[in-house]
Amino acid sequence: MKFYANLKCNHTRASFAKYAKILNDKIDANSDVCVFVPASVFLDNEFKFSIGGQNFYPCENGAFTGEIGKMHLDEFGIKHVLIGHSERREILNESDELLRLKFDFAVKNGWNITYCIGENLATYQDGKTKDFLRNQLSLIDLNYQNLAIAYEPIWAIGTGKSASVDDISQVLDFIRTLTHAPLLYGGSVNDKNIAEIANIKECGGVLVGGASLDAENFLNLIKNAGF
Repeated sequence: MKFYANLKCNHTRASFAKYAKILNDKIDANSDVCVFVPASVFLDNEFKFSIGGQNFYPCENGAFTGEIGKMHLDEFGIKHVLIGHSERREILNESDELLRLKFDFAVKNGWNITYCIGENLATYQDGKTKDFLRNQLSLIDLNYQNLAIAYEPIWAIGTGKSASVDDISQVLDFIRTLTHAPLLYGGSVNDKNIAEIANIKECGGVLVGGASLDAENFLNLIKNAGF
């Protein structure tokens, strides 16, 4: 079971150092845990968990003001990246073309990719979720060996409203017909619903937002999942 945390635009270098120590001291060395952090809080220590990059530009370095290149990830040994999160698609207007370039660059470098997909409320209510997700996944190589796919319905991210177990199960069953990659669920995952979500047949893990901002909360969530 994969337990991935997305700290989004939160934590300072000092606060994440404390977070990392708490998490590192209490998780099992064999756990599959990754924390996606802002680039300003990257740490070069070795931990039992992985530190992932929330963003990068598909370049080694260059004239890309404000961006993060491969050389910056390499400095901290970052080999795990998040691509396609709805906040970057919706708020920062990342296009399909850019997502494809990011994915191909990450594949070229052998990075572990967590690729996010998910529909908005209107698409969900119109019953067009599967077609929408199929189109999102058509951009990438679904056979890439270091790929995990995170299904995050936009209408359930940060809203406190998680998709029903039946909804999640149906969508993950559908995605499974397209790829053998591990499938994660994200969208208001918390310590109250994690056990149910973890028991969904095709669910291989979770991508947690708000409930992961505090290390003890994240650890409690992992515990409540039965790991």
